[in-house]
Amino acid sequence: ADPKSLVFAGVGKSASEIAQALEAGVKCINVESIAELHQINRVATKLNCRAPISLRVNPDVDAQTHPYISTGLKGNKFGIAYHEVLKTYREAALLSQIDVVGIDCHIGSQITTTAPYLDALDKVLELVTQLKKEGIEIHHLDLGGGLGISYGDDNPPDITEFTNTLLNRVAERGFAHLDVVLEPGRSLVGNAGVLLTQVEYLKPGAEKNFCIVDAAMTELMRPALYEAYHGIVPVQTKQVSSSTYDIVGPVCESGDWLGRDRELAVEEGDLLAILSAGAYGFVMASNYNTRPKPAEIMVDGKNAYLIRARENVADLFASETILPN
Repeated sequence: ADPKSLVFAGVGKSASEIAQALEAGVKCINVESIAELHQINRVATKLNCRAPISLRVNPDVDAQTHPYISTGLKGNKFGIAYHEVLKTYREAALLSQIDVVGIDCHIGSQITTTAPYLDALDKVLELVTQLKKEGIEIHHLDLGGGLGISYGDDNPPDITEFTNTLLNRVAERGFAHLDVVLEPGRSLVGNAGVLLTQVEYLKPGAEKNFCIVDAAMTELMRPALYEAYHGIVPVQTKQVSSSTYDIVGPVCESGDWLGRDRELAVEEGDLLAILSAGAYGFVMASNYNTRPKPAEIMVDGKNAYLIRARENVADLFASETILPN
């Protein structure tokens, strides 16, 4: 990707990461705190370059999503408190190597209604109005990402309808001249990925029946971390009796589950497809319990390509060294 199309975001950027971003020539660095603002200025001074920045505003808006992925409330670690934003922009405008170019807001993830975005947008545009009065020009408005997908019963807005709603509000408020940046991620790839897993054992229990599979929380963390729902279906339909199962993995924790109370007609050895695994799936995978990561396959029409090789146990120890005798 062209670095000039990239926004560098994150609440804990290191000096070396900031330097890499500036040397690459990114479009903008989203600033999360006054301390970070001064760090960026120091790094830019050392590199003898200008640093294009926007401030990430924490608008104290409830994104109506899981608390772990809500990022726009005043109790969250993200962004600059709304009442501190104008003061921080004034400070940024006085720093020797800083170019104020934009304003940013990101209120959460897996958001399935437009209302929180509009609430945040209105608050951010009020700041843009105040900044203009003080002679601080904003050139782009970054509304972040977070648009959700359907994992089951979710009903997120159509992406075209969603985008038009936001752009219309920007225009109505008199800011149609601003470049508007959106950061869609999950909404683009979430439903494009599946996790394939094999049924190892069917285990009747005193209170639950367990479908034990070879995938685990190590491959798909979302159910264990967020109690998230993913559709789970057999790859091939079989004429066998169905039962209600908890689909669980082999990791040594009771939190290692992928689905609960699912009606499945399966036998040992069958393949299951865990749906909507294209976002926050492999990127959150780990080697916990000495589990090598699986292969990744890209399907393009009728063609399939190996794009990441399967790990083996030896790979897990390849970077380790043994202490000398």
